[in-house]
Amino acid sequence: MAHKSDLIATDIQAYLKSHEHKSLLRFITCGSVDDGKSTLIGRLLYESKMIFEDQLTTLEADSKKVGTQGGELDFALLVDGLAAEREQGITIDVAYRFFSTDRRKFIVADTPGHEQYTRNMVTGASTADVAVILIDARKGVLTQTRRHSYIVSLIGIKHVVLAINKMDLVGYSQQTFDKIVAEYREFAAQIGLTNITPVPLSALRGDNMLERSSATSWYQGPTLMEYLETVEIDDDLQQRPFRLPVQWVNRPNQDFRGFAGTISSGVIRKGDTIRALPSGRTSKVARIVTHDGDLEQAVAGQSITLTLTDEVDISRGDVIAAAASPPAVADQFQATIIWMHEEAMLPGRPYLIKLGSRTVTGSITTPKYKVNVNTLEHLAAKQLELNEIGVCNLSLDRAVAFDPYTDNRETGGFILIDKISNDTVGAGLLSFALRRAENIHWQALDVNKYARAGLKGQRACVLWFTGLSGAGKSTIANLVEKRLHSLGRHTYTLDGDNVRHGLNKDLGFTDADRVENIRRVAEVSKLMVDAGLIVLVSFISPFRSERRLARELMQQGEFFEVFVDTPLQEAEKRDPKGLYKKARSGELRNFTGIDSPYEAPEHPEIHLRTALSSPEAAAEEIMNKLREAGMLYPADELSGL
Repeated sequence: MAHKSDLIATDIQAYLKSHEHKSLLRFITCGSVDDGKSTLIGRLLYESKMIFEDQLTTLEADSKKVGTQGGELDFALLVDGLAAEREQGITIDVAYRFFSTDRRKFIVADTPGHEQYTRNMVTGASTADVAVILIDARKGVLTQTRRHSYIVSLIGIKHVVLAINKMDLVGYSQQTFDKIVAEYREFAAQIGLTNITPVPLSALRGDNMLERSSATSWYQGPTLMEYLETVEIDDDLQQRPFRLPVQWVNRPNQDFRGFAGTISSGVIRKGDTIRALPSGRTSKVARIVTHDGDLEQAVAGQSITLTLTDEVDISRGDVIAAAASPPAVADQFQATIIWMHEEAMLPGRPYLIKLGSRTVTGSITTPKYKVNVNTLEHLAAKQLELNEIGVCNLSLDRAVAFDPYTDNRETGGFILIDKISNDTVGAGLLSFALRRAENIHWQALDVNKYARAGLKGQRACVLWFTGLSGAGKSTIANLVEKRLHSLGRHTYTLDGDNVRHGLNKDLGFTDADRVENIRRVAEVSKLMVDAGLIVLVSFISPFRSERRLARELMQQGEFFEVFVDTPLQEAEKRDPKGLYKKARSGELRNFTGIDSPYEAPEHPEIHLRTALSSPEAAAEEIMNKLREAGMLYPADELSGL
């Protein structure tokens, strides 16, 4: 199978030892559809002898069956493994392949060419050192060439091979080659790509793949394989400040407590002073522990366990850094977001943010702008759709240690995860902390919500009424407030229609506006609970994510989700405001239950089935639930709590 080496036959152990210590290069191939990415990779695999005999037999049979190369080997079939790709003749997934030569080991990611698969290209580029950008010599620089080059620049890949393929179809014309190179360099300069090596190729025929082609005698540069084997990656990670994101606190017994992780940058030595972030505590390195024994020093890329001379409170997700040059700590940032999900990014919606080994909750503001990656133009946007790239502000629920992405990919890059489906929906690059993150602090107050609620002789909480329009939310909330008022309780009702006359008068009914509508109301509810009130919130609030956001703003036992469960047919039959009729006729867009979804609560504290009971009975059920939860103690009993 593997590339030929005399050591394999004479000294297999020596061969394996030499193979183990080869350097590893990760690179991606990208370009427009039919530029020849899969053929190029297949040729590299074939020429490096990294194909098993049965794979070669299958390739020969498949090449005859598909017939795209007139009986010759179709190298693209080595990579286009998905049936859908073979049927369509395109790559739609990221295909990773490994191969090696006597000089180096390689992992190559074949990334899709279609615009709708840009997210797959981002995935492949995230760990690459080199990008091989293919251009069909007949077509020149295309829109997708610019798109992929922009993403390569954005992700931080500094080395680019401009592989001008299918030179055989333009008669190996130097004039065509030079024209494409000049046009590409002009565009690349605008996005900061300067380290570019153009190579004229015919991946199908092997020209300038492994050996120089006589057909391009005018070309004096390296072949593609020569470049890949010899390119010097700027391995400056060891020159950067030390960073160790803690993945695990290792405590096998009472006498050992270490902090395990992979060094993302820098060098650490026994006795060095470190700083743990975000706490800021300092200590010194006592031991550098590995599976093969203790080390005197460790460098970027190594997996280690550090023990310290002091007892420092460090947890998974913290960052151990060089004391003299620690990362910054903040909870608000400007970031570039690459959206990777079919459902649009909704500003204000809470997402899980995974930064290194730490996972926190965060939300994104309305984009400052999105980037037209074809023209580099900045465009106004209210949200980001699939494959769009935008610059937004990011707010987290707690401070984290970070570096700008341009300084450190590991501590500056993050992914966004949907809290309900657990899908990865986006990737992001931190630019800098917002100044307000440093200048705004919580003001300590001596009178807290418990004191305020106690003065009123009650316990503060939120009753969050959710359900379709016409379900009876406002009617039931009004009855409950009247009963609480008769008991001397201090209440306030936030009704969806009423709030839209003032606080939320600027919001419409798109999904993005609905999210912001609930976010604002949730924050107001929190303030009212802090004031010691019993707050009744009557909003359709159709999305589970936003209701969960409201719940997470409160403390345990303060949030009661009340699902006013009325079948759509019944709610539409009531139609007290005539809204369903307008929605059915097309006069009212984005109406919940008709052309906008409603996500029913899964585990509400109170589930009211209004088709089976009256509003009065529903109100009594809520009062009973509050009594059971201890929220309606007599005032004299509460005074001692």
